[in-house]
Amino acid sequence: MKPKVLLIEDSTSLAILYKQYVKDEPYDLFHVETGREAIAFIERNTPQLVILDLKLPDMDGEDILDWINEQQIPTSVIVATAHGSVDVAVSLVQKGAKDFLEKPINADRLKTSIALHLQQAKLENLVENIESKFDRNRFHGFIGSSLPMQGVYKIIDSVAPTSASVFIIGESGTGKEVCAEAIHQESKRKDKPFVAINCGAIPKDLMESEIFGHVKGAFTGATGDRKGAASQANGGTLFLDELCEMELEMQKKLLRFLQTGTFTPLGGSKELKVDVRIICATNREPLLEVEEGRFREDLYYRVHVVPIEMPPLRERGNDIVTLATHFLRLYAKEDNKAFSSIHREAEAILKRYAWPGNVRQLQNIIRNIVVLNDETKLSASHLPAQMTKGRNQPPKPVQAAPTAFEPSAAPISEMTEVLETNSHDAPPLKNGDQIRPMWQIERETIQQAIDYCDGNVLNAAVLLELSPSTVYRKKQAWEAEDEQQFTQ
Repeated sequence: MKPKVLLIEDSTSLAILYKQYVKDEPYDLFHVETGREAIAFIERNTPQLVILDLKLPDMDGEDILDWINEQQIPTSVIVATAHGSVDVAVSLVQKGAKDFLEKPINADRLKTSIALHLQQAKLENLVENIESKFDRNRFHGFIGSSLPMQGVYKIIDSVAPTSASVFIIGESGTGKEVCAEAIHQESKRKDKPFVAINCGAIPKDLMESEIFGHVKGAFTGATGDRKGAASQANGGTLFLDELCEMELEMQKKLLRFLQTGTFTPLGGSKELKVDVRIICATNREPLLEVEEGRFREDLYYRVHVVPIEMPPLRERGNDIVTLATHFLRLYAKEDNKAFSSIHREAEAILKRYAWPGNVRQLQNIIRNIVVLNDETKLSASHLPAQMTKGRNQPPKPVQAAPTAFEPSAAPISEMTEVLETNSHDAPPLKNGDQIRPMWQIERETIQQAIDYCDGNVLNAAVLLELSPSTVYRKKQAWEAEDEQQFTQ
C-alpha cells in the first residue's frame, strides 16, 4: 500500500497546487481544510506524515500537534508556516515536529521533504519493530532495548564464558563498570569476588599497593600487611577502570602480572600467584594514547583481546525515554513523590539532547527534578534551561537530511575547524591582504554551514550555535537583496 500523507491546509488553491506538485509521487496525498476534519481523518486512518498549516479556521495548528503528542499517534509532522512565523515554527519543532516548510513552498522543496520524512518514518518503524522482537529490554544492570545495546548484550553473552581479556571503551557515564559486572555475572566466576579499581582516582604513589598490596614496613604508615586488589579478586574478576590514566612504570608491572599471573607485594620478597580474569576500561582512544607515548603498546595488545564499545546515550534512541522513566519512578518512590510519567514534549527534548555526560547525566537531572518538584508528569518546564533554549543539539548533526534527526556518529572536524578558528591564532596581514567587512564573513560562514548541511538550515544553526529563526531571517534578507540587485 502507498504511504498516506495528510495535508491540513485551509486554502483550497494552495492544496490544489501542492497536489499537482506531487501527483506522480509514490504516495497518496489527502487534503482537509479544518482542524476537526484533520482529527477525524487521523483517528480513522493514521497517515505516515502530516503537513500542518499553523493557521486554520477553527483552531491553531499547535493544538493539533499537541493532540497528536498527547494521543501518542505514530505519525511525523511537518509544519507549514508563512513568512514572519518562523519563531513559532521553531518552537513547534522543539515540541516534536520533524521540520517546517516556509510558504510559498516550491515543488522541489515539498517533494524532497515529504520523501525524506517518509523514508525516515519507515526506518524508525523498522527499528522499533526489530527492537520489539528482542526479549531483553533489561540485562543485568542495563536498561534498554535499542540496537546498539542489543549488540553489547550479544558480545557479553559470547565473551563471558571465556577467560579472554576484555577492553571496554566508551565515553564517561555510558556504563562501562555495569558492563564489566555483567560479564562477571554471566561467567563461571560469578560466585567469586568482583573487585573494581579506578586507576584515575588513585595517586600514582599508591597504585602499586592498591593493586598488589604491601607488607608491614614497606613505607611510612604501613603498620601491617595488606592485600591488594589482585589478591582480593583471586578466583574472580579484577576490573581496572580508566586504565589509560596509569603511569608507564606501573603499566610495565601490570603487563608482567597479566602475562604470568604472579606478583610481589610492595616491600615483600615472596612472589604470589593468583587466578583472576582481567577486564579493563577507558574513556580515551587507546591507540591515540599509544601513538602519543602515554600507553604501552605491548600492554595495549595484551588487554585489547575482545573490545566492547559502549554506545553514547545520544545514539540509543528510545532508550533515553525508557531510562528517564525508570529513574523518574525510582526516585519518586524513594522520595515519596507523585511523578509517574513524562510528557510527550519533554520526551522529544530528552531524545534531541546531546547528553555529553550520558546515562550518569540523565540520572542526575531526573534526580534533581524529583527533589525540587512534586507533580504527576514531568514536563518540558522541569528540564534545565540548556536543554530547552537551543544549546541542546548533538555535536554530530545529521548531514544528509533537511531536518534535525538523531545525531550521527560521523565527525564534523572540517566544519568545526572553520567555526572554531581563534582570532588570536590568525597570521599577521601581509602586503596585499585586506580586512573584509564583518557582514561578508558572516554571510560566507552561514552559507558555508548551510551548504555543509545540504541546505538544512536547522542543522546549520546547530553548528553555528545560533537560533534557527536568526539564520532564516539573515538568509531571506540576503536572498531579497540579491533579487533586488538582479532586477535593477
